[in-house]
Amino acid sequence: MTELAIGIDIGGTNTVFACIDSLGNIVAEGSIPTQTREDFEDYIEDLIAAIRTSIDQSKQEVKIVGVGLGAPNGSYRAGTIENAANLRWKGSLPIAQLIAEKLNVPVKVTNDANAAALGERIFGGAKEMSDFMVITLGTGLGSGIVVNGDLLYGYEGFAGEVGHVIVRPGGRECACGRKGCLETYVSATGVKRTVYKLLAKHLGDSTLRDIPFNDLNAKMVADAANKGDLVALETFKYTGKMLGEALSNVASVTAPEAIFLFGGLAKAGDLLFEPVQKVMEENLLFLYKDKIKLLPSQLGDNAGVFGAAAIIWNDEKITSTLEKDLIPKQILTKTHGND
Repeated sequence: MTELAIGIDIGGTNTVFACIDSLGNIVAEGSIPTQTREDFEDYIEDLIAAIRTSIDQSKQEVKIVGVGLGAPNGSYRAGTIENAANLRWKGSLPIAQLIAEKLNVPVKVTNDANAAALGERIFGGAKEMSDFMVITLGTGLGSGIVVNGDLLYGYEGFAGEVGHVIVRPGGRECACGRKGCLETYVSATGVKRTVYKLLAKHLGDSTLRDIPFNDLNAKMVADAANKGDLVALETFKYTGKMLGEALSNVASVTAPEAIFLFGGLAKAGDLLFEPVQKVMEENLLFLYKDKIKLLPSQLGDNAGVFGAAAIIWNDEKITSTLEKDLIPKQILTKTHGND
């Protein structure tokens, strides 16, 4: 019988799931639309039905050890989704409770960046690391921070919001309601805003000038930069500077062995990595200079479900380690009693 963890990645458009063993092999997988059901419990019913069908079609005898969920505004402490801006259902959604009642297994919830950090630790490039950070660069900027082998959750389960560190007081408006958050500068949306700021500042030719704001994306900017477009090149230089400065400050608090960059914007490769590395090194506290690795994520296209499943396998790994650590103590106790 194969032991599996179900990883569920809840996005604004689709919910993707996969049944993954402890070695990272996918046994069954599938997806459903996220937003078609008006009632949240109906959506959960559809999701459970799709998971069961997928497992049945695998024709394997399996044991589900738990369900991990990566969700927007996912609360690890409460097992809920809290007022997610890109979901139609508002308020506090008790997703862990609803799924646990139907599958009768442990269910853990966290946000997508925290899930990515655990995925990197269990299945990716941080397998031998106890202290590292994952920065997710998508529509926004998320972050998962691992310290002493444990994911940093904080008192209410929302710790590690590097994207909402204020880097320019009174700067760009952020969806969180504040101004000057890192996310407004370093994200796919932030890159678009920088492009249009630079286009207004410079009158020179640019292939980006005729692209409407809503049509522009980070890949277009990267493609233009690779062809020598000066506005696109300056955009990545500025974005890398903002991220490098921020990471140098965060590193002073968490002292990571490595920082992994993940997401669509990270696919720009050296266009982003080189200025981030340069500026981070220039601004690092002397204790950390030349010691922190800046690396691309190794999770690949299935990062969301691998990260979600890793929430469960990480707990299983900890439990297994604790049980092994207890064995010598039990033997010692028994020997002492016989004496």
